[in-house]
Amino acid sequence: MIYSMKKTLFKLEELPYPELSRFGLIREMIEDLPIRILKEICNGRHSPVLPVRVTDENGQMAESRTRFVCIRKEDGTTDVVFYPVLKSSPLEQYKPEQQKELLDGKAIIADVIQTDSRPGKAFVQIDPETRQVMSVPTPIIGRNLQVLAEELRLGAVEIKSMQHGDPLTLVVDDDTVTVGIDLTSPTGIRFCSGDGQKWKEHDKREWDKYTFGCYGCWVMDDDGNLDYVPEEEYTEELWNEQKKSGERNRAAALHK
Repeated sequence: MIYSMKKTLFKLEELPYPELSRFGLIREMIEDLPIRILKEICNGRHSPVLPVRVTDENGQMAESRTRFVCIRKEDGTTDVVFYPVLKSSPLEQYKPEQQKELLDGKAIIADVIQTDSRPGKAFVQIDPETRQVMSVPTPIIGRNLQVLAEELRLGAVEIKSMQHGDPLTLVVDDDTVTVGIDLTSPTGIRFCSGDGQKWKEHDKREWDKYTFGCYGCWVMDDDGNLDYVPEEEYTEELWNEQKKSGERNRAAALHK
């Protein structure tokens, strides 16, 4: 799972809806995702982990969960690449001590084969939601760390600690913040209010239990899994939650 951090911009109507719908992700489901998520997808970032359904060669319906990323082909059309949830992370190419650090959630610097098939150095980390191994070429994250160092006046020892996968806790304007390498973040670097423990506990999903759209609702269960319920299948509980959501939105608009 290689992240180049290079932005590929798409318009919402350009997304590969026919291909996505083959896997059960119909256009209405995609358009009902929160605006911030749609912006990330249109900026070439990965989607949240979403449910997919496919029919196998025996005609049986198989269900799974996956992220996806939109790509632009040479002819200008769009396509999609899936990064499914794995049972375990493929770590065979890494040394035992590197495997331990990766399984502890740290980012490491390792030798990888790049997209052009040449060997190179990259920051490597496990996506905790899919168990996919992510990698970003070291110069990209290195540049972002350099900008961070200049903004926060960090020394070489502090930056080196972050490069070894350790989040750094600072006091900025009397507030405690922690910053560390997180390859699931748009810049590869994530800030968190609080100490290192808060940083590690950070919930990357950041979803409400109910996210209502125009056609249905994304529901998050107790394990953080997302599932979609079209409006015609709403239960009484969902209708009540939609009413409460509408009332909260109206109240918020009145207080602006």
